[in-house]
Amino acid sequence: MRLTPSTRVYLLAVFLCAALTVCSRTLDDRGGPRFIASLAVAGITYLFAVREFFSAPALPRRVVIMGLVVAAVWHVQFLRMPPGPDDDVHRYVWDGRIQRLGYNPYLVVPSDPGARRLHTSETRNLNNPDVPSPYPAGAQLFFRAVTAIHESTSALKLAFVFCDFAIVFVVLHILRGENRGAHLVLVYAWNPLLAFEVAGSGHVDIVGALLLVISFAALLHRRGTIAAVTFGLAVAVKFLPLVLLPAYWKRVRLRDAVLAVSVIALLYLPFIDHSRIPIGSLLTYVQTWRFNDPVFARLEELVPQIAAGLPVIVGFVTATWLTRTDPQSFSDLFAWPMAASLLCAPAVYPWYLIWLLPFLRSASTLPFVIWTVSIIPTYVVWHLRTLGRPWSVPGWIVLLEYGSVATAGAVIAFLRAHKRSDPRNATLNPECRVSHPPHHR
Repeated sequence: MRLTPSTRVYLLAVFLCAALTVCSRTLDDRGGPRFIASLAVAGITYLFAVREFFSAPALPRRVVIMGLVVAAVWHVQFLRMPPGPDDDVHRYVWDGRIQRLGYNPYLVVPSDPGARRLHTSETRNLNNPDVPSPYPAGAQLFFRAVTAIHESTSALKLAFVFCDFAIVFVVLHILRGENRGAHLVLVYAWNPLLAFEVAGSGHVDIVGALLLVISFAALLHRRGTIAAVTFGLAVAVKFLPLVLLPAYWKRVRLRDAVLAVSVIALLYLPFIDHSRIPIGSLLTYVQTWRFNDPVFARLEELVPQIAAGLPVIVGFVTATWLTRTDPQSFSDLFAWPMAASLLCAPAVYPWYLIWLLPFLRSASTLPFVIWTVSIIPTYVVWHLRTLGRPWSVPGWIVLLEYGSVATAGAVIAFLRAHKRSDPRNATLNPECRVSHPPHHR
């Protein structure tokens, strides 16, 4: 008996929910055998689901609603579990707390003896205590706002989950504007990284992703001022979206660009020290923090003097090239530059890929969908560290992770080239193209 697409999606939802529920119970042994096995099953199930979503022009509304409800269920499973002892969310609590106490998070070092009295039970063992905060001003003010309501990791995780759910509604709005099936929102909502890294560990990247997808939606609807300001706010959460500047060129007015820059400057005003804009430990991060970086490691060997700036250059060049070509969909103009920049970054943690998730809606972004799953084995490093092993990704995991992405990209490029060379396809309409936002004159 042949199953209908809806039935297959229901079955995949059951498998995915079961796997993620098991994973949520193993957070105390991140990267351990049960954790990796359950998260890997969830990732593979997710890829089968993406295949269903991309191949179906539409699915019944009840299937979409069911999919979102089930996603909420596994988010709750992770939300109720405490974060890991060295998760970044403890640093977020610290940054928000000391701001409210009148201190500058870019100047205060958590491990300083004088700062000992400022700690709470949730911040006393935060990671990298020997350096001040590296997070930009937008993230800092978000930490302050949430901790002013309730100073805890649970409050921050809950705020991040609200941002996650808000992205779902923005993506649904975008899909309606593109005249595409609402079921494609599940490509975002079902990604296992959201459950673990947002509801489980709690990472501020989801705040930036929300602001960036709002900016994307505003561009599609020709709201230049909103697009520019929310883009500026996203950059003020983390600097990754800077590589998307060419996508905004001539799509927003000069006055809107000036407004965006002004907003970023205003966010930094509370942190200025002796007429200097503080950056905390950002330079320390760029110069010394390394993780899952095979491309950057090679670049650093070849051109050590400029290696740190190459991720930005690669992302910027990719965005510039896409603005002069005809990408399959406008979301490619956001997904590809950020992905290219991350591929060349000195540290590629799994939660960095959260920035890509709202824009993975076309077949051309399938390599990045696969990347969000192939990066799962890197969690083994956390487990190996507890066994006294060095903080580095084993070679076989690097090969599996990036080999999967490269293979998917090569297959898609081959199929696209074959399709273009086939004269029978010359008159066919390209897949799901959408109109690009107009350039302002």
